[in-house]
Amino acid sequence: MAAIPNLKLNDGKEIPVLGYGLGTANYKADPNSPVDNELVKTVVLAIRTGYHHLDGAQVYGNETELGVAIKESGVPREKLYVTTKIDGVSPINTLEAFETSLKKLGLDYVDQYLIHAPFFANSPAEIQAKWADLEKIQASGKAKTIGVSNFRKTDLEAILETAKVIPAINQIEFNPYLQHVELLEFQKKHGIKASAYSPLAAITKAAPGPVDGVYEKLAKKYNVTPGEIALRWVVDQGIVAVTTSSNEGRLKQYLKTTEFKLTKEEIEEIATEGKKKNYRGFWNKYYKDDDWQ
Repeated sequence: MAAIPNLKLNDGKEIPVLGYGLGTANYKADPNSPVDNELVKTVVLAIRTGYHHLDGAQVYGNETELGVAIKESGVPREKLYVTTKIDGVSPINTLEAFETSLKKLGLDYVDQYLIHAPFFANSPAEIQAKWADLEKIQASGKAKTIGVSNFRKTDLEAILETAKVIPAINQIEFNPYLQHVELLEFQKKHGIKASAYSPLAAITKAAPGPVDGVYEKLAKKYNVTPGEIALRWVVDQGIVAVTTSSNEGRLKQYLKTTEFKLTKEEIEEIATEGKKKNYRGFWNKYYKDDDWQ
């Protein structure tokens, strides 16, 4: 099985194009409850299967479990790419939250620290102040790369007005039914890469739909499942794909994403069919109805 390739970011660092997400299915409502050993086992399994890019967050409530899994995996720290995120809804102290995350993870540094969402802010100035906090954390060496998540074009514009460091990445919900064409064009212009969460939504949450037939056709052609077609469609556009599963067979299957590439025409066919439907699974109350256009 081919190794997971990396994508180069605007700060010169590299990020693996496939990541294992600690959100959704792995979410833990009470972060202070006892360590969930089943969750630790699941994450260890993912690491040992080959997922060295681990995507966590303060609000997932499981940074402690992620930290324990990293230790138990036996994989050297320098071979792992660890992301965590600060709560993007509550206006909390950034530096304190970051130090708490590091402590829970049991790490000296993270590879990537993101603002989980812009919804804590009531003004552009509050977004700018939060970003300045992340710049300080990066300058300290404790976060190698800094970025954002769920940011709209207006939120990125606010950061760019005062930023000393351009965000390296914006992690967004992305699938054929939520293509963010205008946002991604803006990010490309400013050298901000995208990372996709919920990239399998057209299969797992929004089926049946117009891309089903294309996914099936291409899955037969490349001798994979529609899941790998969905992931490859993301990766072939220069976007990082973050997915999750507790099933070893499925995790191994998803790694086949690295063994083929879609043609330009196939990428376009999925995109064209995808524009016939809209589906957003997260944060709906914060977005305008036409935000996906």
